[in-house]
Amino acid sequence: MAQLHRIIVGLGTTGLSCARYLRSKNLPFEVVDSRDVPPGLTQFEAEFPEVLLTLGEFSHELLSRADELLLSPGVSLRTPAIQAAAAAGVRIVGDIAVFCEALAPEQTLVAVTGLNGKSTVVTLLAMMVRQAGLSVGLGGNLDGAEASPALDMLRQDPKDIYILELSSFQLETTPRLGASAAVILNVSDDHMDRYESKQEYQAAKQRIFLGAAKAIVNCDDEASQPWSTQGLALSHFGLNAPSKGAWGLVQDGEQSLLACGNESFLATSALKVAGKHNIANALAALALGDAIGLPREAMGKALVSFPGLPHRCQWVRRVRGVDYYNDSKGTNVGASLVAIESLGELIKGKLVLIAGGVDKGADFSMMTPVVARFAKLAVLIGRDAKNIANAMKNSIEVVFANSLQEAVAIAAQNAGDGDAVLLSPACASFDMFNDFTHRGRVFTETVEALS
Repeated sequence: MAQLHRIIVGLGTTGLSCARYLRSKNLPFEVVDSRDVPPGLTQFEAEFPEVLLTLGEFSHELLSRADELLLSPGVSLRTPAIQAAAAAGVRIVGDIAVFCEALAPEQTLVAVTGLNGKSTVVTLLAMMVRQAGLSVGLGGNLDGAEASPALDMLRQDPKDIYILELSSFQLETTPRLGASAAVILNVSDDHMDRYESKQEYQAAKQRIFLGAAKAIVNCDDEASQPWSTQGLALSHFGLNAPSKGAWGLVQDGEQSLLACGNESFLATSALKVAGKHNIANALAALALGDAIGLPREAMGKALVSFPGLPHRCQWVRRVRGVDYYNDSKGTNVGASLVAIESLGELIKGKLVLIAGGVDKGADFSMMTPVVARFAKLAVLIGRDAKNIANAMKNSIEVVFANSLQEAVAIAAQNAGDGDAVLLSPACASFDMFNDFTHRGRVFTETVEALS
């Protein structure tokens, strides 16, 4: 990198990873954050006591004097000071852009975005890579012990294959990803508090295909199709019988099989995870694995050993004939719809749904038919509980709770033998919790305490 005047905008996990990477390259930088006490502040001050850190309202003048801004995904490009810097000719990129520019052309990069299933697909694909005897770097917009911020991976030993889970926010500041294989798993409304339209949100997702060699297309979601296929090789997956070279499902009597074209591969009954959404996730991982040349045998071994991810429709325990499931990762309407439908089809009884939080401008009316079909009660919590209640009030009984603990108690009182209690909030968690993992832990601990 040339010696430029760089400013990292936004601290937290991404900002810290940017700072560590720039220091490893002996590149000067400073940091700004609009918050008075941003996440990671104590750690940053301990590691970088000599670096200039400016807190509080962004300075138009300061940012416009920079050559390059490294923008954290939580900072919108519409922020007035960022817009002023862009108008002044300042280059604005994110950590993913820096990561991609540092990769050698021959290195394999797989990129995954979408509304639901991203973490499951990238984690499963990483298992497939390891099963094939290759090293893997897994990171991006991903939680978990094995995942790293993208730039942290560049300070480690080089890997055979890099896999990135990417949000629309990260893609906004990535001019050219250049992935070996890229996929938009699915698209529905989310983050409408940040985007002016669904079209703008989808345009951000479409940036994942910029410079890609291969695009993987979900046949069951038209929005996963690249808007431009110039220079792109296409592969496909879906839940119906597959065409030649595509991954899908075939029936053999009462048995359902994962298949590529007319070649059967694995019975769905061999998977440890249940539900149509998890079958779709498995097919997506297989299509991506094929695209980067992973052996089929290795992919199959990984599939049958994959246990699923925490907080993703995770079974907690059974109490008096009622199963409790933690789907705290269901932070949007689309994710919760998948969880409600998949679980509702599996159980003998009905669901008691616990939902609510910060709605991010979502439209809950699309949940109504599915909730009416599979649930008998909705217990609502959080700041925007009334918005969900207004959408559901004519289709299902709705009650309010002041805490997640109270919601679990109400659910336990109303669920009977064969029913299931599902925490799938369809909302963000930051009104009541630190994040969705904190919310999931509180739910799990509360359920574990039931007698």
